[in-house]
Amino acid sequence: MRYKITLEYDGSYFSGWQYQKDRTTVQGLLEKKLKKIAKASQRIIVYGSSRTDAGVHAFGQVAHVDLDISLNNQKIKDALNGNLPWYCRVSEVTNAKADFNARFDAKSREYFYQCYSGRSILFSNQSWLVKNLDLDFLNNLAKYFTGKIDFLSFSKFRKELKNTECFIFNAFWKKKDSMYTFHIQANRYLHHMIRYIVGSMIGVYEKRMSKKDFLLLIDKPRKNVKILKAPAQGLFLNKVNYD
Repeated sequence: MRYKITLEYDGSYFSGWQYQKDRTTVQGLLEKKLKKIAKASQRIIVYGSSRTDAGVHAFGQVAHVDLDISLNNQKIKDALNGNLPWYCRVSEVTNAKADFNARFDAKSREYFYQCYSGRSILFSNQSWLVKNLDLDFLNNLAKYFTGKIDFLSFSKFRKELKNTECFIFNAFWKKKDSMYTFHIQANRYLHHMIRYIVGSMIGVYEKRMSKKDFLLLIDKPRKNVKILKAPAQGLFLNKVNYD
C-alpha cells in the first residue's frame, strides 16, 4: 500500500534530503527506520516532494512510500517517531492512491526564509543574522518576482536542465519584532534559487549590487552569475500543495 508521510526536521543535522551512502540525510534516515519497522530485508525507498539542501529545514516536507505492513496509519506514525531522533518528526501518515507521487503531483510549494536582526544567538542555526533591514525596500524588490520568470540567473547552472522558467504565485517580505521573513510560493524551484533571490535582494539593500544590475538578472537571464547567496540555515520548506 502507498502512504503519504508529512514530516518536519531541523536541517542542521542533515546533509540534505537525498540519500548519500556515507552521510546522514533525511531520506536515508527514514528508509533506515522504515526498514526496521517493516522488518524488511531490502531497501524501502522513500520519495520526497523536495530535495532540500544541507542545512535547510522543513515544517511540511511530504514523501510517499510503499509498505507491506499490518500497522494502521497512527501506529506507523508512532513507530516512526519512536525510532527517529528529536530533530526529525512525522506529523501525519495517510493512505494515498496507488499512483500518488509526492514530487510530481505537487501543484506548488511554499518556502520562507528568515533573516534575524536582533542580538539573540538562539536563531543562529535557523536564520541569516543580519543588520536592520527595510521592509518597504525589500518588498519593492520582491514584487519583481511574480508570474512566469526565467530564473537562470538565480540558480546553480546545470547543463542538462533545459527549462529554467518557474511560475511564482506570490513573493513578499514580512516582519515581526526583529525577524524578517521572505515568503515565496511557486510551481517549481531551481537549485539554490531562493537563496540567490534573498541574497541578491539584501545585496541591493546593502549597496553591494545596484538595482539596475538586479533587474538585469531578471530581464536578461544568464548562467553562472556571481551574486550573493544567502546561507542555507535560514530556509524552510513550509508547505506542499496538491490541490
